[in-house]
Amino acid sequence: MGTTRFILAGAAVLSMLGSSAFADDMTGMVTRIDRLNGTISIQQTQKGTVGGSAGGAGALQEYKTKDAAMLDSVHAGDRVSYSATDNNGTGTLTKLQKQ
Repeated sequence: MGTTRFILAGAAVLSMLGSSAFADDMTGMVTRIDRLNGTISIQQTQKGTVGGSAGGAGALQEYKTKDAAMLDSVHAGDRVSYSATDNNGTGTLTKLQKQ
């Protein structure tokens, strides 16, 4: 019984680390910036050629920023690379860089 729990716990950790919530260097396009509330909406760009589509749009996500100064260098329509974490269902940007 103990071995089974250990294996299941390890599988849960691996699946959590592989999720997009902890992904590094995602790319997307800024769709909206709310500097007063410190939030930004980014349309994530799909990677790869699965299904033969070339660069289709992914999910639209809204993120909070830890530091409002992160939003000073980007504008709606800019392509960006970014990293984010998920804190209790709220995405928080940890890195934002204009491409």
